[in-house]
Amino acid sequence: MFNVVTNKQDVAEAILIRALEPFDGIDIMMNRSKAKSPKRITSGPGKLTKALGINRTLDAVDLTGSKLWIEDRRINIGTNLIIASARIGIDFAEEDAKLPWRFTIKDNAWVSK
Repeated sequence: MFNVVTNKQDVAEAILIRALEPFDGIDIMMNRSKAKSPKRITSGPGKLTKALGINRTLDAVDLTGSKLWIEDRRINIGTNLIIASARIGIDFAEEDAKLPWRFTIKDNAWVSK
């Protein structure tokens, strides 16, 4: 899983990156994934980390460094295309499981189901 911790150590605040739409390095991702087609190679937490080469050796790596980073490509998504819904697979969170904290881009083929 690719979780981005958003607070200090031992405070349970993070974002799970579930999917992404690849623009660069697709051949490398396909090779890592052993995929025959680029379709949906990053459409789920497991597929995403495999395609990006993220494994436990990157646990707690600083995202402002050169090993792993989040890059701003200056792509603007209109607010009318951002969908908020309940998160998946967190029934243990009781009433918080229903909070609309899962954000996706409307009709994007790379969104994990």
